Parts: sequence; C-alpha cells; structure tokens
Amino acid sequence: MTRDPPEVLAARIETERARARLMDTAQRLQARISPSTLASNAWQGAKEKGADMAENAVDAVRKRPVAATGVIAAIALFLAREPLKDLAGKIADGASGKRPKKSRKTTSKSTETVA
Repeated sequence: MTRDPPEVLAARIETERARARLMDTAQRLQARISPSTLASNAWQGAKEKGADMAENAVDAVRKRPVAATGVIAAIALFLAREPLKDLAGKIADGASGKRPKKSRKTTSKSTETVA
C-alpha cells in the first residue's frame, strides 16, 4: 500500500465529512416531507387559524353587540324563510276566514245498456 500525501488525506477526510453532512440533510428533509408530518402540520395550522378567527369574531361582537345581533337575526331569518312563509300563509288564511277547500271525489254512474 502506498502512502498518500497529506493533501490527499485531508481531501478524503473532508469528503467523508461532506458526505456525512449530506446524508444528515437528506434524512432531515425526508422526515419533513413524510405524509404524517405534512398532515400534522396542516392540522396544526388549521387549528391555529380557526382559533384566530374565533378570537377575532369574539372581539368584533364585543365592539358592536347590536350589529352582531342584527347579523345573526338576518341569518336566522334567511335560514328559516320557508317555515316562516308557511306560518304567515296559515295566519293570513285564518284571519280572513278562508279555509282551504278539500277536494271531493265525485263518482259518476254511467248508464250503459247492454244489447
């Protein structure tokens, strides 16, 4: 075996160090892009964003409680519009004394003669 000059030995040592750093970086990147890590990070971000939005909503209601109540009432009326229309129709029919007519089936007897 031949003896290598000191420069070559230093280059080999530096190469091994660089290879070790590269492998460490590759392992850390692989851990960062694993599906479980990505899902966990997305879930954590969604929870934080939801908490921030809820906190902002509470602050807005505290600043303007009357406006917030009006908005909530408008949304409730919008969501309940069909039952409210039915109720208003029933009240209007009851107040005017009108009753919905029930359809009556009429049977007609045919007079056929058998010849």
